[in-house]
Amino acid sequence: MAKTNKVVSDYNGYDYKKIFWEDADREYEDQADRMAIRKLLPKRMEKFADIGGGYGRLANEYLKRAHKIYLFDYSKSELAQAKEIYGDKIDTKAGDIYKLPFRDNELDGLMMVRVTHHLEHLDTAIEELYRVLKPGGVAVIEVANKRTLPKMARYITHRSKENPFSKKPSNYTEICETGFYNYHPKYVEEIFRRTGFKQEKVLSVSNFRSKTLKKVFKTRGLVKMENTAQQALAPIRFAPSIYYKLRKPEK
Repeated sequence: MAKTNKVVSDYNGYDYKKIFWEDADREYEDQADRMAIRKLLPKRMEKFADIGGGYGRLANEYLKRAHKIYLFDYSKSELAQAKEIYGDKIDTKAGDIYKLPFRDNELDGLMMVRVTHHLEHLDTAIEELYRVLKPGGVAVIEVANKRTLPKMARYITHRSKENPFSKKPSNYTEICETGFYNYHPKYVEEIFRRTGFKQEKVLSVSNFRSKTLKKVFKTRGLVKMENTAQQALAPIRFAPSIYYKLRKPEK
């Protein structure tokens, strides 16, 4: 287990909601995430946490599924924004993902979406998620995939030196100087297995993330195709986002 005091990613003072989501053409990606979450999250939970949930972009997908909801993030400004939006419907917790502010076996369910690309020590974070989850609890985890079709094409045609077939994590420092990590599915699934999680379901998500496809099919058309593709393409695992439904075994 790696030990680190390094800040994962500091979004304090950055308007993630407006800049990254509202001002950019990411409606398709947002809908694809929501579709996957609806398919994977349990319908009833007592205590649930959205890990790295920022301002609560996806909160409407779980507000009615859990009695007690925690929104965890490093950014206090993101959490303050979430409070403005959702009020008493959620409790916010700020902190370090490598040292989560939850007790052992406290949560019935959790999810972590669009976080792994910030994680240099993915194994440590997964161990923490396992620790705070109750036996029998469910974790829905999205992983930034390095083995996508565009990355394979760039590597094969010598336009990139980053090998998408290698299990070694990729760190795209040209995207973010503090680190932007992508992971091979087999590497991630070995971490899940070693930690103790049982893998129950896999979905291939954001399969059509392309500016060209967005122009041709528009969001409505892409979302329709996405609904079928998430399950059908899961065995191939080449989408930008791979979603896992994991369960902590009963004692």
